[in-house]
Order: sequence, then C-alpha cells, then structure tokens
Amino acid sequence: MKSSRNPYAGYRYPGEIIAHAVWLYHRFCMSFRDVEDLLAERGITVSHETIRQWCLKFGRSYARSLRRWQGRPGDTWFLDEVFVTINGERRYLWRAVDQDGDVLDILVQKRRDKRAARRFFMKLLKGLRYVPRVIVTDKLGSYGAARKEVLPSVTHVQDRWRNNRAEVSHEVTRQRERQMRRFKSMRHAQCFLSSHGAINNLFRLCRHGLKAEHYRYLRGKAFAEWREVTRAQSLGEG
Repeated sequence: MKSSRNPYAGYRYPGEIIAHAVWLYHRFCMSFRDVEDLLAERGITVSHETIRQWCLKFGRSYARSLRRWQGRPGDTWFLDEVFVTINGERRYLWRAVDQDGDVLDILVQKRRDKRAARRFFMKLLKGLRYVPRVIVTDKLGSYGAARKEVLPSVTHVQDRWRNNRAEVSHEVTRQRERQMRRFKSMRHAQCFLSSHGAINNLFRLCRHGLKAEHYRYLRGKAFAEWREVTRAQSLGEG
C-alpha cells in the first residue's frame, strides 16, 4: 500500500510546533503577531507571516480530520444567518449547529434568498451525509421554500426564540471579526470560519456547571484527540 507524503516534510519546525501554533490561533482570540510572541517566549523564532501560512494550510487539514474523528452530530439542526461586512459590502454567513451547540458547517454567500438557503442545505447534507430529524430556523421564508425541495420529510420549526442556540454561536465570529479587523474576502472568511468551527467544537467544553474533576477529564480528552489528529497528519492518515 502506497503511503501518503508527510505534509510536514520540508518545514523548518516539526509538526508538534506547527500544530501548537495553529491551536493557539484558533483556540484563542489573538492575532498572528500574538502567536509569534508566545512562541518567541519559548525560544521559537518564527514570523507572523509563516504562522499565517501554517494556519491557512494545516488549519483546514486538521478541521477535515476532526470532522471525521468526531463522528455523527445530533439530529436536530439549528440554522441561522448573520450579515458580515467584507470590503464594504454586505454578505451573509449561514451557520448550522446541533442541539449540543457544535457547529455543523458554515457558508458565506452574497444573498439570503431561496437559492442561497438551498445551497446551504445541500452543503450540509453533502458534508454530514445524513438527514436530520428536525430543523429549527427563524421566520425567514427562504428556509421554508428550500426545505420543501431538499428536505421535504424533515420537521421544520420556525421560531425566533427557539433558534437562539444558532444565534448565540455567532458571538465567537463577531469577536474574531473585530480582532482581524474584518474579513478580507469571502474566501478568507469561508476558509477561516470552516477551520475555526471544527477546532472550536473540540475545545468548547462548557465549563459552567461542570465539576473541576470532570472538566479536567474532558479537557485532557480533547487534548489527546488533538494530538492524535495532528500526529496522524505526519503518518499520512489525515
């Protein structure tokens, strides 16, 4: 069996350092220069531009692997769209989360009409490869029109208050948007948010309400999975 090429081959630093830099950038609301300073404090001299390239390439790769490793999400989908300003123009970020608050997928589009909603449904179904039991949205008519064509057998609940789970998930995006001084292009937003969603799912442990011992156990489990996913890249398994 032919093995895949090691994606870390040819890089100055080993995969562990690259993975740590990607983790820092996606896990915390910081800039590439912030990550550069944190690594420098540990004696690792690397430019913010190099870190940007690492995050662009390996962030997407890690996110794809995490989605495969994490298995099937919940069967209730909460969908919502929010506007983002890109180069002075209004664009719409479509997002879906399950009943546990995990981000299922995102899609940046120019409009929020029936065609845009249908495209988002198709992207969700292609990526997740199963049909939900219930979808919950606000009262935007585009959802209902597209659902009748793509998911006719799925129960559709339209309620702005029950859809609060999806609306709350936009808060992290707003924080990063401010930190990055807005997204530079639709492609930039799509690439970053797709990677960020999958990585953030793994480390979003809902600290509130957990006993310290349980929280430390879940955090350790998340770190172990992260190490497995990033290590698998060097073995050609990702």
